[in-house]
Amino acid sequence: MVYKSIHTSSAVAKPTKDDDDDDDDSYVDYFYDDQGAPPGTLDLEPDAPPPEIVLIDYCETGATRANLANPLEAAGYLDTASVSWVDMLGLGNKETWRQMGEVFNLHVMAQEDVVNVPQRPKVVDYEEHILIIAGMVMLHPELETFHKEQVSLILGKHYLLTVQEEPDYDCFGPVRDRIRKGQGTIRKHGADYLAYTLLDAIIDGFFPVLEVYGERIEELEDEVVLNPTRKTLEKIYKIRRELLTLRRAIWPQRDAINVLIRDSSDLISPEVRIYLRDCYDHTVQVMDMVETYRELSSGLMDVYLSSVGNKMNEIMKLLTVISSIFIPLTFVAGVYGMNFNTEKSPWNMPELNWYFGYPLCWAIMLAIASALVYFFWRRGWFDNFSTVKDDSLK
Repeated sequence: MVYKSIHTSSAVAKPTKDDDDDDDDSYVDYFYDDQGAPPGTLDLEPDAPPPEIVLIDYCETGATRANLANPLEAAGYLDTASVSWVDMLGLGNKETWRQMGEVFNLHVMAQEDVVNVPQRPKVVDYEEHILIIAGMVMLHPELETFHKEQVSLILGKHYLLTVQEEPDYDCFGPVRDRIRKGQGTIRKHGADYLAYTLLDAIIDGFFPVLEVYGERIEELEDEVVLNPTRKTLEKIYKIRRELLTLRRAIWPQRDAINVLIRDSSDLISPEVRIYLRDCYDHTVQVMDMVETYRELSSGLMDVYLSSVGNKMNEIMKLLTVISSIFIPLTFVAGVYGMNFNTEKSPWNMPELNWYFGYPLCWAIMLAIASALVYFFWRRGWFDNFSTVKDDSLK
């Protein structure tokens, strides 16, 4: 069993990714055609470079890998008894898709669904081939978020064509290694089993992403209870938005896999349909996790509002206690600050002429303040003021 590497082109143009493009498109649902556009219109950049095309042709006894300069070079592999996996990295240009349609006999509507991204995950049967649109997510290596892209699978009798929106990320590495090393039973099955394997890898790619979001939600729970700030609110909003994007990616994918299970196409064998049921179960499990985390994140918003409200109540309580202590003192100071002339009437504040009038006034005010502090302390109003003080220092 030999895994060969054949390079049919010494220089293959690879689409470059703009690292400065940080536009957030998580609220963009799906692609829609321009009004009045004819069916089969491909929305591609006029100067888009050709994609990188990798061919893996394998059977039970061996596997061959080749980098193709253009789709026409794959024509000789499609009618053989071996399985041909043509992996197209990047969407390419119109000339590439003209050749793709010629080699794989693709319907113009299938080309439109593959090229015009993002599409809703779905399955379309074109008799000679089946189009499967799926959404793939992977953890971003640098940012605290995930990378999402569309992956299109076109399943034929002896071939599988995959088209990846972005050439830099995918979760198909373990599948390629299994083919190269002959591990498992993947070489003993046809192209439909390969399609299942790739779909299963796409679904399994959701679990590491959700594991990270579970840890982030646990950290947010502690932060919301102990020290809620405006930054905390931004984190909750961001995580809810990203979970919504994950939900939109996995929800229609479940329906698409269900169509593959129930479809009567001869391109998918009954044995592979059994494997697809397991893949369907994984999508349901992912959906349950996404819904659970969305409910937890929604609950975090309520806890945040409660924590902020409690914190405000403690602050208002502290201010109320301080005001309650100074109100009677202000009253005493205000009364003795009127300075009515005692020479005009003996009723005009005779205390102003007392020898110890000023110390006596201070003693009365301190006694009132001490009595109020003791009263509030006995009622337990000072119990939570330490947390208010600590939070104000942060």
